[in-house]
Amino acid sequence: MSPIVEIRTTIRGPVPRIAFEDLARAVLGPSYQLSLVLCGDRLAQRINVAYRKKSYYPNVLSFELDAKEGEIFLNVRKAEREARQYGVTAKQRIALLYVHGLFHLKGLAHGDAMERAELKVLKKFGLQ
Repeated sequence: MSPIVEIRTTIRGPVPRIAFEDLARAVLGPSYQLSLVLCGDRLAQRINVAYRKKSYYPNVLSFELDAKEGEIFLNVRKAEREARQYGVTAKQRIALLYVHGLFHLKGLAHGDAMERAELKVLKKFGLQ
C-alpha cells in the first residue's frame, strides 16, 4: 500500500517536524490517501483565486477529490505570521491548520464540534 500522506514542499527553509501521517491516520483513517503541499503565499493565493475566486492569502485549503482521497495546501508562511500574532509556536499553528484541513476533508464544517474535535486530536499528539 502506498503511504497515506504524500508531502510536497514548494518553499525554502525549514518546516517544523510534525507527525503529518500519524495525524492524518488519526482523523481520516488508514485507507485515506492525502496529498499535502507545504507552500507559501503565492501558490496558496493562486489556488484560492483559481478554485474559490478569492484573492487573499489563505492559511490552509482542503480539497476532497473523492471519499477516500484529498489534497491540502498549507501556507506555512501565513501560519508562521499567525503564530507570532497569536503567541504560539509555528509548530502549534501549522499543526492546528493541518488538523483543521483534515477535519474539513472528513466533512466537518466550522463550529463548536469541529473545534472540540481539533483540540482532542492536538492534545492527543501534544500539539495544543
